[in-house]
Amino acid sequence: MTYVEHPSLMACPACAVVPSAERLASLAAPQSTRLMLSLPTAHCALCMTTIEHGLEHLPGVRSARVNLSLRRVSVDADADVTADRLILNLARLGYEAHELDAGLLSATETDRQSQELLMRLGVAGFSMMNVMLLSVAVWSGAEDATRQLFHWISAIIALPTVAFAGQPFFRSAWACIKARRLGMDVPISLALILACAMSLFETVMGGRYAYFDAAVSLTFFLLAGRYLDHRTRAVARSAAEHLAALEVPRAQVLREGAEIVLPLAQVVVGDLVRVRPGGRMPVDGVVMDGASEVDRSLLTGETLPVYTGPGSRVSAGEVNLTGPLTLRVTAAGRDSSLHQMADLVAVAESAKTLYTGLAERAAQIYAPLVHLLSGGAFVFWLWQTGGDIRFAINISAAVLIITCPCALGLAVPAVVTAASGKLFRKGLLIKHGTALERLAEVDTVVFDKTGTLTLGLPEPVGLSDYPAEVISVAMALAAASSHPLAVALAAHSAARGIRPAVLTALHEVPGYGVEGQWQGELVRLGRATWVGATPLSVTATYLMLNGATFAFAFTDRLRPGAEVAVAALMAQGKQVVLLSGDGEGAVAQMAARLGITDWTANALPTDKAARVAALTAHGHKVLMVGDGLNDTAALVAAHVSISPASALDAARVASDIVLLGQDMAPIVDALRIASQARRRIKENFAISAAYNIVAVPLALAGLASPLAAALAMSLSSITVSLNALRLR
Repeated sequence: MTYVEHPSLMACPACAVVPSAERLASLAAPQSTRLMLSLPTAHCALCMTTIEHGLEHLPGVRSARVNLSLRRVSVDADADVTADRLILNLARLGYEAHELDAGLLSATETDRQSQELLMRLGVAGFSMMNVMLLSVAVWSGAEDATRQLFHWISAIIALPTVAFAGQPFFRSAWACIKARRLGMDVPISLALILACAMSLFETVMGGRYAYFDAAVSLTFFLLAGRYLDHRTRAVARSAAEHLAALEVPRAQVLREGAEIVLPLAQVVVGDLVRVRPGGRMPVDGVVMDGASEVDRSLLTGETLPVYTGPGSRVSAGEVNLTGPLTLRVTAAGRDSSLHQMADLVAVAESAKTLYTGLAERAAQIYAPLVHLLSGGAFVFWLWQTGGDIRFAINISAAVLIITCPCALGLAVPAVVTAASGKLFRKGLLIKHGTALERLAEVDTVVFDKTGTLTLGLPEPVGLSDYPAEVISVAMALAAASSHPLAVALAAHSAARGIRPAVLTALHEVPGYGVEGQWQGELVRLGRATWVGATPLSVTATYLMLNGATFAFAFTDRLRPGAEVAVAALMAQGKQVVLLSGDGEGAVAQMAARLGITDWTANALPTDKAARVAALTAHGHKVLMVGDGLNDTAALVAAHVSISPASALDAARVASDIVLLGQDMAPIVDALRIASQARRRIKENFAISAAYNIVAVPLALAGLASPLAAALAMSLSSITVSLNALRLR
């Protein structure tokens, strides 16, 4: 029997996305740890920079990456660095922080913040309507005592409203001041306080003008912008949150003959866990008892259930459909493959990109200018108006509000979060934060053959050309072997309704094949030299029967969507290359079937890496798609790389993106979505730039009131977030 190495599909697709336990143990060595913290009050690019720099200056902290859209920070640090220490340091910087289980990213806090903002927004809106009614009366000609009475009533309504509804801004500003830094909520709070103070001063002094309506309206629109921004970020749920939603908080554990319900944190490796039909797997494990079908669609995108019985591996997040199962736990909680997948996504979403760096540098330069412009406007207009403090303060407050760079801070993370979530729903797991940027630049796609364009599962061809007697003897011999070619031959024959012949003295000869007695005659199935046959140029196994030999050729089963993906890539103008270590006949046949004209057979690992390097040297941006150990060097050398979930550990670790399901069509979607994401990021930068070019001069010229400034700032942030959500 011709023994050809075929990477087999793993029984646990979710396990396939992450390295093996041994590799994970080496990667997550005791000298390092990863901590995740939520940042409920972080909301702008300056917050991102302050938090990252503040944490990275701590001893033992290697890196800190803030995901502004999801309001969390991922910290890589030495093992002795604790979450409490990081939280204390963030408190000194003026930020509230809480430790997160990266795999259990609860939406509870998000809901609480939304409810609080909505409540304060409602109070501000109700008060605004009443103050506006009083203001209309004053604008309509109310004089003297009537005007003064309406001003006092407005003050009684407006001052408590601003004090209560403006708490999100005041708390954040006070924390910034205590930490001796300037945050974006400092000018906002200052603008609210100045508007109320000037209005109260005018009221006490009996002046004609008071601006309680502007103060309350400003609070309302600022809250509306903050709430809508909060909700649009929540809509762009990351892939990590989708994964976290699959985790089960409790498990039914069998201990000392009794079934008890325990929190997932108390489940340990070696425990027996019962999963009833309809339940989701709480842990990674091996089936010890029971048989069922498992739904893996949420993890891999595959719609067909998979049979699971004793010895099968299952992953946390999969759904048990038809029968009760008893699992022996191999990993739970933080060690589960589902949890590790969430970690990969969270880290990738938080990674620095080219555009993120540009946004941060712009925000660092831009933020101090806010206060300089505001102060300059106050001094200029105070001089220009001959000492009109009220007018100068109003312009200063408008400048403080309108120049907030919130839209700039949202330009990149909102797009990355929306794009990675969309790709995950299509069956692609982004492992590296810059993968989207690089994917958008691809002009050449290089494919491996076995296990990549194909499933790595042999399929016999041409069986109908042989007599039924020959097939039945071959089937009987194949059924006695576990070799992939024998298994495929037996299964295919059975599917055609062929009954195996009755053989005796069956036994397998390691490295050669299987032999037995049929009607008193020796029959063999295996290697060509062993049975006395002439080898074919394609993968085959050979039968010796009645002094004659028969060859059964095999083709590798094409991966679903491979033909569609290759055709779509060529239609997009991409150069498609096939590099394979297989023989020339098999590779030529596959290339002809897919319409690929640029192909290479018998390629060694160095040959693949050299070809990718050569393409790169000629200016091509190469996407390498491969699954084997022999593809690892090429995956690393490529501009961006993708591996199937069935790939070897080394290939998955080296790749930037993991294809979770079997279908290859999502690769085309990935290229399209990456290009869309790049356009959205550039559009967001353009929106931010256009907003500032138009709004800042208007505010400095005294043509924008604090109310108009509040509307403009909120609309810019909301526009950027909604533009990012167009990816969905």
